[in-house]
Amino acid sequence: MSDERRAPARRTGTFRRFLSYYGPQRHLFVGDMACALLVAAIDLAFPQILRTLTNGLFAGPAAEIYRALLVLLIGLLAMYAVRYACRYFVGAWGHVMGARMESRMRADLFAQYERFSFSWFDRVKTGDMMSRVVNDLFDIAEAAHHGPENIVISGIEIVGMLVIMMLINWQLALAVAIVTAVLVAYLVRRNRTLRATFRDNRLKMSGINAQLEDSLAGMRVVKSFAAEDVERRKFEASNDAYLASKERTYRAMGTFTAASSTMSGMLYTVVIVLGGYLVASGRMAVGDLAIFALYIGILSTPIETLINFTETFQKAVAGFHRFCEILDTKPDVQDRPGAQDLRVTRGEITFDDVSFSYDGTHDVLDHLSLRVPAGATVALVGPSGGGKTTTCSLVPRFYDVTGGAVRIDGVDVRDVTQESLRRAIGLVQQDVYLFDGTIAENIAYGRPDATLDEVIKAARAANIDAFVRTLPLGYDTPVGERGARLSGGQKQRISIARVFLKDPEIIILDEATSALDNESEQAVQESLARLSEGRTTLVIAHRLSTIKNASLIVAMDGGHVVEQGSHDELLARGGLYARYYRLQFEGVRDDG
Repeated sequence: MSDERRAPARRTGTFRRFLSYYGPQRHLFVGDMACALLVAAIDLAFPQILRTLTNGLFAGPAAEIYRALLVLLIGLLAMYAVRYACRYFVGAWGHVMGARMESRMRADLFAQYERFSFSWFDRVKTGDMMSRVVNDLFDIAEAAHHGPENIVISGIEIVGMLVIMMLINWQLALAVAIVTAVLVAYLVRRNRTLRATFRDNRLKMSGINAQLEDSLAGMRVVKSFAAEDVERRKFEASNDAYLASKERTYRAMGTFTAASSTMSGMLYTVVIVLGGYLVASGRMAVGDLAIFALYIGILSTPIETLINFTETFQKAVAGFHRFCEILDTKPDVQDRPGAQDLRVTRGEITFDDVSFSYDGTHDVLDHLSLRVPAGATVALVGPSGGGKTTTCSLVPRFYDVTGGAVRIDGVDVRDVTQESLRRAIGLVQQDVYLFDGTIAENIAYGRPDATLDEVIKAARAANIDAFVRTLPLGYDTPVGERGARLSGGQKQRISIARVFLKDPEIIILDEATSALDNESEQAVQESLARLSEGRTTLVIAHRLSTIKNASLIVAMDGGHVVEQGSHDELLARGGLYARYYRLQFEGVRDDG
């Protein structure tokens, strides 16, 4: 099928997806549309009531006029009471409907973010993700509420007024209809040209968010290098690109609104000139011309409403396409159909002829085979880029192998659910991430339903309880953003405590002590030794002193296992491990 034939199908599918978000709010949607219809009907009725009065009622006896005016007053008050109630419903509950739709879209978008693997997050900037969640969805919600309301009210008022004007004088009404049709055609055409402009706006706004997030997250580095000017110039480049995009948009909108208002003015011109001719030739009453002018004044309001809605509509279209772009992206790590929960019986891990590539071209792991015995502590050592962290990342399926298989107790990790797999694995990394909350809340992240006593027990096992009790607020102490109020060793022990609380069968320690001072490292090592007892443990370590007692030491280089054995065996062999050991402890320079 050609791209031209596929495009309408894509647009239809996108529109249906958008309509599906009205489903749970259909009661509010129906109420919103009913109120919009009543508002349009009342707005149409007023000039017709005035026409009826001028054509007969005011010519009768005074007593009849007074009685009629009393009835009219009661009727008009009732009409505008209904209009007030309808406007309230549209203004309040219509916005509630839009907000609920926005909330559901945000939940869908966040859930989709959580489905993606690390490789997707490696490619996409946080600022862009935030822009889609905040800016795009706000514009979509505004259009979701105001779109149907504006189209219904404005559409009925335009069509209704043209019909009524036809009944008054078809020649003048036909002229007005032609000018209105030209204006609508212009709106439709300009809508198409504005769509690309608003999509570019969204991309540039994502760029600003991404640059801002990058600069603020690295502010300590920025200040340590006195690089404020560098970051300011980078931000100004993104900001200027967005400004240029907005200027193009507003120039286009300026042309759009100026031409639209000129065409609206043409309606008055047609009515005055042609209407005056019809009155002069005796084919139209002066009173009817006055009513025509009143209708034209009212007609310009729904036309301007549609013109102003164009910007909101195009922002929403651009935002919803970006929203669908994320939802239509297929996660590269998914549960297979019929995947079962993992049940760890022993905890043996096997890498069976594993190959892996981040970019599909260069292999980071090349036919790696390795067996991690149940309950053993296996350490991976070697140069940076040798594949150690990648090897460990394949066990919880942060990435999927491109060849071979990773198995736990003989079961391919791709055949079990991701949730059960990751419940069975505890990860302690060098770069600890603590959430903005209390110490207790961060430890309880390992098991959200844990009691405070269980949290304290885990903290004791991780050698952090004594420190926490010295704090005025104890376990209710806020840690600050990313744990900014704690030292590296304290953050690391909190991360170990939440793994203790999780109580997994398999532990992965990714350079957990490499960034710590000697005193903190000793306290953390005691915690890690306690954590590893009776569990299958994979350790990545640059400090070889921390893994001398490992059950098995595996030296990796270039995505291969170069050698493996105990500490003494590898030293006696004089290979890669022995060379690294001499570099760290004997100061021997490696010239090879």
